[in-house]
Amino acid sequence: MNETLQMIFGLIGGLAIFLFGMNMMSDNLQKAAGEKMKKVLAVMTRNPVLGVISGALVTAVLQSSSATTVMAIGFVSAGLMTLPQAISIIFGANIGTTMTAQLIAFKISDYIYPIIFIGFIISFLAKKEKVKYIGNTILSFGLLFLGIETMGSTMKPLASSPFFVDLIGKVAHTRLLGMLVGLMMTLVVQSSSATIAVLQNFASQALPGTTTSIIGLTGAIPVLLGDNIGTTITAILASLGQSRNAKRTAAAHCLFNVSGSILFLFLVKPYAALITRISPQGPEVEVISRQIANAHTGFNLTMTLVWTPLIYVMVKIVMKIIPLSAEEKAAENGAKYLDEASIHQPALALHLVCKEVAHCSDIVKEILTQLGTVTEKNLENITASVKDKSALEKTLSNQINDYVSRVFSAGTLTEEQASQATGVLFVLSDIDRISGYVTALLEKLASQTDGDAKFSGEAMEEIRLAGKNMGELYDKLMDYILAGREADETALRTDRASLLNQDERLKEDHIRRVARGECDSRLTGDYNFVLNTINRIGNSCVNLADFAAHRMDFQALLKEPDEA
Repeated sequence: MNETLQMIFGLIGGLAIFLFGMNMMSDNLQKAAGEKMKKVLAVMTRNPVLGVISGALVTAVLQSSSATTVMAIGFVSAGLMTLPQAISIIFGANIGTTMTAQLIAFKISDYIYPIIFIGFIISFLAKKEKVKYIGNTILSFGLLFLGIETMGSTMKPLASSPFFVDLIGKVAHTRLLGMLVGLMMTLVVQSSSATIAVLQNFASQALPGTTTSIIGLTGAIPVLLGDNIGTTITAILASLGQSRNAKRTAAAHCLFNVSGSILFLFLVKPYAALITRISPQGPEVEVISRQIANAHTGFNLTMTLVWTPLIYVMVKIVMKIIPLSAEEKAAENGAKYLDEASIHQPALALHLVCKEVAHCSDIVKEILTQLGTVTEKNLENITASVKDKSALEKTLSNQINDYVSRVFSAGTLTEEQASQATGVLFVLSDIDRISGYVTALLEKLASQTDGDAKFSGEAMEEIRLAGKNMGELYDKLMDYILAGREADETALRTDRASLLNQDERLKEDHIRRVARGECDSRLTGDYNFVLNTINRIGNSCVNLADFAAHRMDFQALLKEPDEA
């Protein structure tokens, strides 16, 4: 067989044996101790330091940072763990995963086959599953080293190839290139442990006629840094389709490794000198595997010491990178006053419902105030802000309706209280409609900004003024309803008439602008949608005006039950 092909097959075959052994060992360790390790993770996360320790411990036992990372992401996605707790575990997992490199640095080539044989015998003869898992773990441990030995023996001829030595020289002397090589290797193999094992074996090859490593520690460290960046892909893949906090956990893993790699890239020479001093002494090819393992451990220990006190800074960064959606913000800022324990106390429950409706009303006041300030320049920002507020109001409205339904189901309401509850929901339904109408109106306006046909400045000003007028009327109406002030029925009739006439006036103004060529006729349909939406907002205000005129005593319900 061609020598080059033989070398390639030996390298990929050795890598395959290594990965098989690595995965088999991790799987069997998880089966033997996985549930206990999950309990360790769940319990030992009361503070960041304990989280780091538990992450390191679990990863060292399971021999898989990927398994620990996936566990942490699963826990945070299920809501069983907070984001800071999950991030602290990820930090610890980065330390624990260096145990593999430390094991590889031991020279146990003479004992590989006895280890494989012992593992096979235990697995083959065992009756109990737990013992079988232990046997498989020992067997896979031997296979792991067999893969390393195969790769090492295959790589030896490379050290005498002038072309390859020259190529490696370029990688060794160009830090960024070395980092890219490590990154690409890990992305392809999907295991930083495997690529670091390859690096350790490769670095153990001597230049012809010397005991000097073909790449040296200063050349190996950038490749090692690239391996650390590449390993974050596992966390990213595990977070796909998961909650935002799961994605943030993966982002924290990336940030940890990327920030550390960039920092250490500028410190390669002094760091290599430090690792050389604290590692065993001897011919370079004999000790470089241990030096690389120590560099790997040192990197992760240092970055953990840097980031652990700053874990809440990390949380803020990843929350900025992956912000909450409008719906999640709404859920996070949910009902302030509703209390499950009060459902069977109707007077208190209705009081809390009224306070929550007042909370919704305040949000809609803000929404209408923003509509009254809209211009072509601030349209995009106001639309985004109103959508967030509307999502929060919608969530609160749903929570209130659900709460009142359960109060009714409890069967403790008197006839009068049932009537009051219905009246409160009547007010809430119009508050909710106004919120949705304003959002729809602004979204329609915003959709025109990218086209060649746009609403004229006069049209935008009319829409703004209509919003301002409705906001002022809404404030007045809710003041009547919530504060219990007596409504001025004459003023309310005037306001209702003004609102009902507004739609016709705005349509006539638009037709005049189209006739004068000031407005694009293609926008008539869209403008009519806006006017119809304004009309619907007006109708909801009319409904609230009727409610204010009939004067259900909302204010009495807002008083604390013991004050009433």
